[in-house]
Amino acid sequence: MTDPSVAAMTMAEKIFARTSGQATVAPGDYVTAAVDRMMANDAIMLIERFFKKASISKIADPDKLVVVFDHFFPAQTADQADKIAVSVDMLEALGVTHYLGAPGVSHQVMSERGFVRPGQLIMGTDSHSTLYGAFGAAGAGIGGLDMAYLLANGSTWFQVPDTVRFNLRGRMGEAVDSKDIVLHLIGRFGSDYCQYKAIEYAGEVAAAMTMSQRMTVANMGVEFGAKFALFAADQVTIDYLSEVTEDPIAPFGPDPGANYVAEHEVDISGLAPQIACPHSPDNVKAVSDVAGLKIDQAYLGSCTNCRVEDLAVAAQVLKGKKVAKHTRLLVAPASQQVLLDATKAGYVETLVESGAHILAATCGACMGLHSGLLGPSEVCISSTNRNFPGRMGSAEAQLYLASPASVAASAIRGEITDPRDIEH
Repeated sequence: MTDPSVAAMTMAEKIFARTSGQATVAPGDYVTAAVDRMMANDAIMLIERFFKKASISKIADPDKLVVVFDHFFPAQTADQADKIAVSVDMLEALGVTHYLGAPGVSHQVMSERGFVRPGQLIMGTDSHSTLYGAFGAAGAGIGGLDMAYLLANGSTWFQVPDTVRFNLRGRMGEAVDSKDIVLHLIGRFGSDYCQYKAIEYAGEVAAAMTMSQRMTVANMGVEFGAKFALFAADQVTIDYLSEVTEDPIAPFGPDPGANYVAEHEVDISGLAPQIACPHSPDNVKAVSDVAGLKIDQAYLGSCTNCRVEDLAVAAQVLKGKKVAKHTRLLVAPASQQVLLDATKAGYVETLVESGAHILAATCGACMGLHSGLLGPSEVCISSTNRNFPGRMGSAEAQLYLASPASVAASAIRGEITDPRDIEH
């Protein structure tokens, strides 16, 4: 029950009040907050160098750190492999118990293994740590040096952000998914609209989203410029987390009467499948507006859109059909668990029968590192989150962002295709 003597707060404000030991905070306040959970991916290799240089031999709370290798796995060079091995030795010396190896993309693994809780403050060495907001947690990315400081001290300073609230109304139309909604919002408001602000997603559309759909929207909060991107933790959240942890999970949301710097009513009824055109996530159009453009590659992967639900959608579109001869369809599951579950459900068989190639469960081509890079003249439609020049290989390549349904439909025709135009 809300204390009437304490000012009503948004979700981000409530989290900062708790973690800084204050009754209330307001936007613009500077606080020193104790972080509930830290996630480090391959940036731990950089942190190892910082620790060595500063002669740091212990961290504030080893149990709060979760380490997943997802960028440079599988190692592409002997030097990468050696740096990973050195980092693992450091983690053992520091007493880190949650070194998980390489079971998939860090944010997916954090979520499916129950390391995320509603109301937590979570920092990760990856900008798409905003994904944790799908669970009602304030997640944000920080650099390796900042993470080294945080690990050594357990807390760090923040400025409490303003909060923008999007009330999503209406109903998703045919072949429209949460990826289409978040692309529409970024295209409509601009990629810097929520710069250093928290976002709260609410309304009947947000409430009806599955956890997978919420993870997609929260993940792309950083493409909005946001510090955090949060959904209220409700029964959907509780049901998901109850499957991956035995800890009791309570609802978490904003206080009634909380103040927002802006509040928008967005009706998504009638929204068509969306696509972000080169070279920015806010260069958004309807898929039908660019339909017919020849593609060389269709890519399903990343922490944004390659969970079991996404593979199910792609398999439904591709079932009984073949990938176009001049097009390659690459699938990088978000985690090994996703791959296993999708295999048991028959989705992987359907994808492979259609001509898809299954890659390792890593960031891979989404970071322009390996497994699916583009040449200078190539065009790709991808379920990932960024389409900046060089993001997936050559800076001269053309990268389009869309939903798994649009990616799968385009793979069939070998050209950008509205998924509503494919017979099921």
